[in-house]
Amino acid sequence: MIRTESRIRVRYSETDAMGFAHHANYVTWFEAARIEMLDRIGLAYRELEASGYFIPVLEVKVRYRRPAFFDDRLTVTCLVKEQPGVRFRIEYEVRRGDTLLATGSSAHAFIDKSTKPIRPPRRFLNAMKAALRNGIPGPGGHAG
Repeated sequence: MIRTESRIRVRYSETDAMGFAHHANYVTWFEAARIEMLDRIGLAYRELEASGYFIPVLEVKVRYRRPAFFDDRLTVTCLVKEQPGVRFRIEYEVRRGDTLLATGSSAHAFIDKSTKPIRPPRRFLNAMKAALRNGIPGPGGHAG
């Protein structure tokens, strides 16, 4: 399993009139954590796009359990449990310390610039396979 952790600080502009972090921000936090996970594996998203590979979101789900508030320090965990193929799934957990605030998932596929579905590049598959087998070295990455 691939597991990475990213740190998020809830900004004032991300809160609503009740003082809660607005629900839409969780999807943005998922994306930030996902891009960071790919970086840690050695797959910079910018480089994938420059090579003609795009990874759109096909589906995203969020289950809210407890609210986050302005200035909370959160940890967003990304989990990849299976070797990606043409489609792949990432699971997320958002925590404030030990308190679970939200869980979610996103489903993805590869497309080219004309939005035609394509196979993932070999380097993506190899990097994911290595990370699944060996874990991710360094801060915020864990062996599965």
